Amino acid sequence: MFQRILVANRGEIALRVIRACRDMGIEVVAVFSEADRGAAYLGLADEAICIGPGTASESYLNIPRLISAAEIANVQAIHPGYGFLSENAHFAEVCRSCNIEFIGPPQEAMRRLGNKNEARKLAQENKVPVVPGSEGLITTEEEAVRLAHEIGFPVLIKAAAGGGGRGMRVARNDISLKTGLQSARQEAEKAFKDGSVYLEKYIEQPRHIEVQVLADRHGKVVHLWERECSLQRRHQKLVEESPAPNLPPEVRQEICDSAVRLVRSAKYHNAGTCEFLVDKDFRFYFIEVNARIQVEHPVTELVTGIDLVQQQIRIAAGEPLRFDQADIVQRGSAIECRINAEDPAADFRPSPGLISRWQVPGGPGVRLDTHVVPGYKVPPNYDSLLAKLLVHRATRPEALACMRRALAEFIVEGVKTTIPIHQQIFKHSAFIEGQVDTTFIERNWRTKSGE
Repeated sequence: MFQRILVANRGEIALRVIRACRDMGIEVVAVFSEADRGAAYLGLADEAICIGPGTASESYLNIPRLISAAEIANVQAIHPGYGFLSENAHFAEVCRSCNIEFIGPPQEAMRRLGNKNEARKLAQENKVPVVPGSEGLITTEEEAVRLAHEIGFPVLIKAAAGGGGRGMRVARNDISLKTGLQSARQEAEKAFKDGSVYLEKYIEQPRHIEVQVLADRHGKVVHLWERECSLQRRHQKLVEESPAPNLPPEVRQEICDSAVRLVRSAKYHNAGTCEFLVDKDFRFYFIEVNARIQVEHPVTELVTGIDLVQQQIRIAAGEPLRFDQADIVQRGSAIECRINAEDPAADFRPSPGLISRWQVPGGPGVRLDTHVVPGYKVPPNYDSLLAKLLVHRATRPEALACMRRALAEFIVEGVKTTIPIHQQIFKHSAFIEGQVDTTFIERNWRTKSGE
């Protein structure tokens, strides 16, 4: 087992990894940018090292500075968290070439599964259903138009690298296709340094279901069941839950088995998530693999009782999984709300600033993952996630009631947050009945810029 680990990230996920290391008796080194200097969670690490200015490209995305910090701190492994360099195969390769273990999958598997086009091919080879689309990357407008007419509008333009909705556009005719190609490529190049895109059929009002997997270095691959992630705005998730409501048991099992089959074929190890779209007839289609820990991983931890971050560390250290598939069951219902410093009434505009009041919820069934403390100054430099509010109860109706209580207790002043829209969501009859899809938010809530 490792004796000392560096966390190459910030905020909530950095604190989550620090706590996992503490529980395992592992020393932990945090890094921070000037924008995060003085953050309370840094004091919980054994050592904290400044790696540069507030700009992410000069700090959390700067590989040489991260490696230098790791070497100075004499760590044996680096945990990348999520976002930033977590799915960067080159970073994983550099870490290992410097005799520092990267707590994540092999770089070869990352490259194959991290590229959506390659992952799509692998899925087809292993009889995992995929959305109809291009067999390779789109290189010309003429090729895109021809293919779009073959598979039928609407189509989805997708960046081959990355995720989070970046480099993604819906096209409903030739004109929007040509315009979307250009903007998607530009956005993908800026976000991922890779402007390549491909096309696939756009599934109208689908559900977004993802499957958590763990794979050790000894050939064992297991799934930890599914999460419902359909409540999104601009492809950014707002609410996640497990089990997915109203999903037939046979479909749940088939999706999970498909995820295991795909991950095993890629010779993947560590934690990962296979994402699927599910149409109104419960046909499911593979869309991508996230080769990292997910923001919403605590949802799965609550229903399975398995600490995913600790499992990541154990797998990276070469330990075998200590449980079999039959040991992993879903117990109760878990739901997560992402609390962001954004203004839902103004098209989710970021709301950085000083938090003057921070009153958090608690009580039975409530979990709050956050790095925020009263007086925290939300920087404008990074993702606006403040906290992940989770509940876990025996049944979904009980979990919904618990979340309504927790949201009512959660008071934040000084910045705008997404708490108000979460409160509205948890009162909406369709959501309460589990009748949601990825267009739920845009169909039910108009923002000022969208009116």
